[in-house]
Amino acid sequence: MYVFRRRLIFLHLSVLLLSIITNHGYAAISVVDDAGHRVTLAAPAKRIISLSPHVTELLYAAGAGEYIVGAVSYSDYPAAAKKLPRVGSYNAFDLEAIVALRPDLIVAWQSANPAAALEKLQALSIPVFFSEPRQLEDVAGNLERLGKLTASEAIANAASMMFRHKLLELRNRYRAVRAVSVFYQVWHRPLMTVNGEHIISQVIELCGGRNVFAGLPVLAPKISLEAVLREDPEVIVAGNSALNHPGWKDDWRRWPALQAVKNNHLFYVNPDIIQRHTPRILQGAEALCKQIETAR
Repeated sequence: MYVFRRRLIFLHLSVLLLSIITNHGYAAISVVDDAGHRVTLAAPAKRIISLSPHVTELLYAAGAGEYIVGAVSYSDYPAAAKKLPRVGSYNAFDLEAIVALRPDLIVAWQSANPAAALEKLQALSIPVFFSEPRQLEDVAGNLERLGKLTASEAIANAASMMFRHKLLELRNRYRAVRAVSVFYQVWHRPLMTVNGEHIISQVIELCGGRNVFAGLPVLAPKISLEAVLREDPEVIVAGNSALNHPGWKDDWRRWPALQAVKNNHLFYVNPDIIQRHTPRILQGAEALCKQIETAR
């Protein structure tokens, strides 16, 4: 009799749980974000705020673009993203505008968004997923987890698989080539670059390059001109710096003894396809690999 009652109770609870899932069409969803925090949703996110251009692009790639109700400035890819309501910039967003949009998920950029503002949003019990890809493989992982949080796994997983396949193809192509020393110029005044933990440095390594400032402790450090001259890179690549300072090559040509200048290995890669942590970063990688191969 006791065993029968236990089975009856178990069956009743099972039916109740099945009823809840069936009626609502979902069960709780849980993933771990790039900051190591567990993010749990009672249902797939349908009202999302994106606090970085790279996040906006990732959400579209994961099949969740239709659920974005607000995004920060420069969220311009794909074209549909340009029409999204704006909630400020990645480093100065409007808390009241965000709350008014009634989000059920905020996807943030931990190393760039203001921490105090994010804490205020979390205090309102709005779930926050931190997207911070540092390795190229992390882009695929972000796609998969965002797909899970939005119930768009089929699209997200397909995009992730395509990304992993292309990444492996590039890795195999440049696996055994001679290393070429590279200086990546993020900005010109002050002179800024990336260290070895930055995803751009991962792209340089993917191409068989060696980031001459990989060992610095800061993710995007300011450096001196003397430091670059001392490292004497074979290749200098500019991103945003070239867009905002068309005369950047002339600045370097004042130093003709530099290997990169002497051999005319001053290159540019569109920052949108190398500085954003999205599937398009492999387009940037292909462009950079060809440039480094020229120098090689």
